[in-house]
Amino acid sequence: MADLDRPVHPDPYPLLPKVPSFTVTSDDIVDGQPLKDDQVAAFGDTSPHLAWSDVPEGTKSFVVTCFDPDAPTPSGFWHWVLVDLPGDVRSLPAGAAAQPLPGGAFHVRNDGGGAAFMGAAPPKGDQVHRYYFVVHAVSEPTLGVGPDATPAQVSFHLAFKTLGRAIIHGTYRH
Repeated sequence: MADLDRPVHPDPYPLLPKVPSFTVTSDDIVDGQPLKDDQVAAFGDTSPHLAWSDVPEGTKSFVVTCFDPDAPTPSGFWHWVLVDLPGDVRSLPAGAAAQPLPGGAFHVRNDGGGAAFMGAAPPKGDQVHRYYFVVHAVSEPTLGVGPDATPAQVSFHLAFKTLGRAIIHGTYRH
């Protein structure tokens, strides 16, 4: 196996245009702590419970993402991209990614190729990976992308329509 020793990538969110933060909590994720087995691809592959509050005024929809900046690639790894969640939604139960989604919400393909949540799956023996679960408050009822969009296209649209971000992250090492 190739040597995967490399510097730790920075937290990507402070590198984006600054927006206000709001609150996200989870029954499944303790910020900065290891993920539960449910959120690991090999054991549960279950999207976590997320709840958010104090959203910015004018929020009309949400995008929920999970991003691993520590994947051994220059672009990290997108585990979950849920788009056009209605603006009145304030939580997702555990496993919501595998259930019918509210309103016109939909998934775009994650970097594993599925239009769903993909749990943590770092290479065996690699450094600790961070999984940033982010709820993006969006200024429009729809982001303006379709289900064939890539996570990069979703991120590009978010740069212009994000009113605020709520972030919680877990870690995992195989």
